[in-house]
Parts: sequence; structure tokens; C-alpha cells
Amino acid sequence: MTGFNCSFTAQLVGDLPLVGLNSSWDDSASANSEVPAIEDSWDYKKRPIRGVNLGGWLSLEPFITASLFDYDASKGVVDEYTLCKHLGAKKAAETLEKHYATFITEADFKAIADAGLDHLRIPFSYWAVRTYEGDPYVPNISWRYLLRGIEWARKYGLRVKLDLHGLPGSQNGWNHSGRSSQINFISGPDGAKNAERALDIHRQLATFFAQDRYRNVVAFYGLGNEPGFALPLDDLEEWTVAAIKVVADAGIQVPQIFSDSMRGLPTWKGKLGGTGQDLIIDTHMYTIFDPNLIAMEHAKKISLVCNDWKSMVVNSMSGANGFGDTMVGEWSQADTDCTLHLNGVGGGSRWEGTFSDTIGRPRCPTGDDSCSCDKANADPSTYTDEYRLFLKTFAIAQMDAFEKSWGWFYWTWKSESAHQWSYEAGLKGKFMPEIAYKRDWDCSKSVPSFGKLPRRTKQDVTVANQKNQFLATRSFSSTRPRPTANATFLF
Repeated sequence: MTGFNCSFTAQLVGDLPLVGLNSSWDDSASANSEVPAIEDSWDYKKRPIRGVNLGGWLSLEPFITASLFDYDASKGVVDEYTLCKHLGAKKAAETLEKHYATFITEADFKAIADAGLDHLRIPFSYWAVRTYEGDPYVPNISWRYLLRGIEWARKYGLRVKLDLHGLPGSQNGWNHSGRSSQINFISGPDGAKNAERALDIHRQLATFFAQDRYRNVVAFYGLGNEPGFALPLDDLEEWTVAAIKVVADAGIQVPQIFSDSMRGLPTWKGKLGGTGQDLIIDTHMYTIFDPNLIAMEHAKKISLVCNDWKSMVVNSMSGANGFGDTMVGEWSQADTDCTLHLNGVGGGSRWEGTFSDTIGRPRCPTGDDSCSCDKANADPSTYTDEYRLFLKTFAIAQMDAFEKSWGWFYWTWKSESAHQWSYEAGLKGKFMPEIAYKRDWDCSKSVPSFGKLPRRTKQDVTVANQKNQFLATRSFSSTRPRPTANATFLF
């Protein structure tokens, strides 16, 4: 309980405990001099979110904390489900409590505010609230750390977006939902039951976070991270409408957030009307999970963001080509998919041609056997000045583009070794702006020269032509780890 405000009571709200919370709180802090205090109003259409995710903390992801998944392949430890099953209840509780207590600490919240960021997206999973028969997950412990994290956010003036990252049955079948498996949410043998369970979870959560204590610091309420593309759209829309009502009826007054489900922003145009609630669509933007975009020249990636991605966000915000109010809940600086376990434990990479959808054909610029992840996975201290400049420009371009929406949340704040997915590593390695709202470049300026960075030498895929075809039908939205060969790709 180190670091908690140690007040205890038998009182429950939404059948959830108030453990560790003092009876009073102070919302007078602001993240920095440029933004309002938590107790004051924020006009998101005039002042965008500049935020970061606390990924891999309360919902495990193997590529963020690879050490927790350092087992022989024969053990089959590939996600939080199999990790907890392998360790057993007692050891799993000890292991995860240590992780929760040490991976993210109060010092991180201060560093986030010092970096000029002002919002946090905090992913957590349903077992923070309850577990079901057959679940090996560690129940309830992460709940204490979620509450502690919100209080630390309040202390440093950071507003919070709650993000239910793992839903009963797994909403997408990927490891960040808790279990790498077939989707068993809405669809699947227990899909209907798990969809109802998720509504029950939201009823508890919304009842708890509707308390006066959270009216200012919790700025957004997320319904579920990245429901699978394979889910029938009509069924997903029906569940989303039901969830919106459950949350609103419990007293939540802040905007609710729903995922575009990796379908692209235009898919949701005209949908979810008549709910009477403030709704925002959340899209996630990456280039590296597409076999064509991953091979783009560095300067062209900057142009893609500044032109095409910015236009998509603007169109979506206007309702011309999407839902309306929009935010970008995830993005990164990574320009390869080389990070260990990014595509699932033992999943390989598109860059080297070892991922299942590449059939042995590397997707790196040269497209031949000279491709290697060694440089991509190297320590940032070894980066050349040109590569450091590219990474920083790539980050700023995305910030600039995404601020045409309600704003952005970088994925993620820290990691053990996924350097190009860590805002903290970018700051330390000087390939991220020192202060998020003070930037020395923007999309109105010419793309800088990146010197002798590798360019494509085999143009067996004409990216430019294919890009125009994609723009006509899709949003450039993709997801993180894709551990199975039959995953559907948007591009």
C-alpha cells in the first residue's frame, strides 16, 4: 500500500471498494501553464488533447514488458491469460502486484506533466472488477492501482480517459484483450453471454465513476478497445447503443468514447444517432502493419501524415467522411514492426519476412535477404542524427495532423525495450519534442532532408498508386499486435 492515501471503509459504490481514497480531493492543479486546471472547463474543439497511454501497466502486452513473457515456447505463455494460468493464482498475484507497483509510479505522472502532456488514457481489463468461472486472471488487484493512478493524475493536473481494454470473452482475439484466441464477445459460443457481462461491468464502473470525486478528473469514458473487425457491424452497433445507455443511466456525464473497430472512420458516418449522448469516435493510426506502407521512403511517410491523414481527420470531424467528433487514441513513431513480441509472442516481423502473412518475403525497403531488425531494435544511443531527425519529424507530423481532431494519445508512455513505442524513450533519446506544445516544425513547412537513410530499391509494389486506391475507401487505421495468420488487415 506504499504511496496510497490509506483510508479504508466497508462502503461499496457499484459493488466496488473505495480502498485507498481520502474523503477529500483537490482539483485545482493544471498540467502546465497553457491548459486549464482540472476544476475548470476545457473546450476540446479549440484546445486539443495532448496525451499518452499507460499501456502495458494494468493490461499486459508482451511487447511492452517482454520480461514477463520470457519462457520457453513449449510453455505456451503468450498473453495474460496463459501467464496467469502457468503461474497459478498465488504466484500470478505476487508477480502482477509487483509489476503494478513498479512499472508505473508517481514519478511517471510528474514526468508526463513535465513533458507538456495534459491527458492520460489508462487501459485496464474487466478482471479489475470481477472474474468468471474458469478465468485464471488475478482479480481486483489492478483496481487499487487504477484508483491510485487517477489520484496521481489529479495531483499533477492530468485529465483521464478510462479505457476498458479487455472485455469478457476477448473482443478481438489479440493478446492485449487478455487472451489470444477466437473472439467470444458478441459472436462465438458464449458471445451473447459475454456481451451482457460487459454491460454489467460497465454498469458497475459507470456507477462508481459517476461520483462527484471523478466529475472533473475523469474527462472521457471508453466503452471498449478495438472490437474485432470480424464482428458483424450491426451487432456491434446494437451492443454499443446498449452500452451507451447503461453508462448514461448510471450517471456518467462526460463524453463516451467508442472505437472505429479498425473499420475506418467513414464506416460510422450516420450511425449511433438518437442516443442523446456526447459521443466521440476513437481511431488508431499506424503504418507498420501494412505490407505496402511499411516500405515507404521516410520522407513519403511524413507527407502521408501531413496530407492524407490530416485530411481524413478533418473530414471525419466535419462529418463529411465519418462520424463527427473524433480523437486519435493510439499512434507511435515506429517505422518497422521489428519490436520483440509486437506481432504476438514468437510472431516474427513483416520487416524481415518472418511474420505469417509475408510468406518469407521481407517488407523492408530493399525487400531482399539483407533486411534485418538489428538496427531497428538497437539502443537509441546508436541512432544516427538523420534517423533521429526522421523519428522526431514523424512524431511532430502526427501531432500536427491529429490536433485537427479532439487530439491524441501516444502509444505508450514507457516500455522495457520497445524504444520507438515509448514516449519516455523518445524524450531521453532526443527524438521527441522536449515539450509537447512547443515544436520546431509543422506540416506547413518542407519535409527536412534525412540524408542517407535507406530508400526503396525494389519497387515491385507501387505504393503511391495503391495508396490512392486505399484513400478512396479506407481510413489509415490499424491496430497493434496481430498474432494470428487470419487477422484482417485494413490496407
